[in-house]
Amino acid sequence: MLPAQQFVSVPRRPLVMGIVNVTPDSFSDGGLFNSFEHALQHATQLVEDGADWLDVGGESTRPGSMPVSVEEEIRRVIPVVEALVGMKHPVSVDTSKPEVMRAAISAGATMINDVNALRAPGALEAVAAGGVGACLMHMQGEPCSMQINPQYHDVVIEVRDFLLQRLHAALEAGVPHERLIIDPGFGFGKTQTQNIQMLRHLDRFCDLGVPVMAGLSRKSMLGKMTGTGVDDRLHASVAAALLAVSKGAGIVRVHDVKATTDALAVYNTVNG
Repeated sequence: MLPAQQFVSVPRRPLVMGIVNVTPDSFSDGGLFNSFEHALQHATQLVEDGADWLDVGGESTRPGSMPVSVEEEIRRVIPVVEALVGMKHPVSVDTSKPEVMRAAISAGATMINDVNALRAPGALEAVAAGGVGACLMHMQGEPCSMQINPQYHDVVIEVRDFLLQRLHAALEAGVPHERLIIDPGFGFGKTQTQNIQMLRHLDRFCDLGVPVMAGLSRKSMLGKMTGTGVDDRLHASVAAALLAVSKGAGIVRVHDVKATTDALAVYNTVNG
């Protein structure tokens, strides 16, 4: 196994990934952009608002969600990916299925964002053969049951160790280190206390040497802190994104791109 120091360093400027959910049941915007036309309009607006990347997903992974078929996920995702790639927008696809990964790569996606950290049989091979990047996320359990009493001795140490193991697996499969990103998976098999612990110690993931992506936007952990519903978490989401960046996150995955990019513009100016 390679030492952590051999992984790529984090970006010099925090990047913003805009979320494009083409699903009927995502936790925040499910059903709003699940037609081709609405998804394309939404993605175009996110780019105008300053998104560096677009993350297109065709299967909800919210707590309690159920999987969809390969065929349905491809039907939802690939036309949107092809259109966005044709418009020269950088596109990531949020999927755990190797078949969808291969279709997305063929359609021009430059990254696979996998909540399962490429653990499905054939996933590592699909990414390595496709010559694209990958975001490896930690999740304890499965979306349908992950929030039922998640258990850790030390959530930061255990999630960090898992991500390091998946980095090694990706390298050994032939994915270059400069194409790898990690995500500790806020809200994916973690209690409120565990989520807060991970955010408080997010800098401990940065010494793995690859960019850290933080996905905190509109999540229930913010609602529990502020007492707000999912549609009223803009301010909390921007605050969480800034906090993650201050702790070393190189990428923030968000719904509200304009508010986040404006806040980061102030943050980056003050911090040089």
